[in-house]
Amino acid sequence: MAGTAHFKFYASLNDFLPKQEQESWINYSFPENPVVKDAIEAMGVPHPEVNAIVVNGNKVDFTYKLQPSDEVEVYPKGFPATINLTPTYSLPYRFVLDVHLGKLVRFLRLLGFDTFFDPELSEKELVRIAVEENRILLSRGVNILKYKTIVHGYWLRSQQPEEQLLEVIRYYSLAGEFSVFTRCMVCNGTIVQVPKEQVQELLPPKTKLYFHEFYQCQHCRRVYWKGSHYERMQQFINNLA
Repeated sequence: MAGTAHFKFYASLNDFLPKQEQESWINYSFPENPVVKDAIEAMGVPHPEVNAIVVNGNKVDFTYKLQPSDEVEVYPKGFPATINLTPTYSLPYRFVLDVHLGKLVRFLRLLGFDTFFDPELSEKELVRIAVEENRILLSRGVNILKYKTIVHGYWLRSQQPEEQLLEVIRYYSLAGEFSVFTRCMVCNGTIVQVPKEQVQELLPPKTKLYFHEFYQCQHCRRVYWKGSHYERMQQFINNLA
């Protein structure tokens, strides 16, 4: 049945809309009765960022079929007085990032989060990894978040890595989940403390002389120590608070 429904998007979901449609009712015409999820995504909003849908005052899920003259209100994560359409994510947090987020990858690993990144993979391969390994998909592209199988995902608004990190921390309330300096920033492997003798041959001459506490990635064997770079990273982490 052809008809027109009326949509209103709240708070952060307006980031996906043209300026003239933000914070206002939008007419959406349809030739048949689409499910509300398809209509929402056709208007530009990916389903992983939708927390609740209210049609004519009643809460519905993504499978609701639109009817002529429906009034549809769409709410984001964290909006008051809503139901949660996205299942609760099972901890610990694990991420997969698209090709545009290489610097954010290093920041998340610095904080101890298991973060998969391979710039050579296609969108479909990233989606498969997100689903099979139960990872949150972070992206600078909206369309990849519209894949039906994606459950947990977020579109980064900023193009600046430091701001992107703050976005993710706030969106997923990660401040209490940090486990800093436990994951390799290069390969994502776990880091453990090792005796100096075990890594002696891998160290620069001055490092051998002045440092005595060492850590090594269990995957790529990269060695870490608390030099000047450590102090800079520690200050960066402190500033996040």
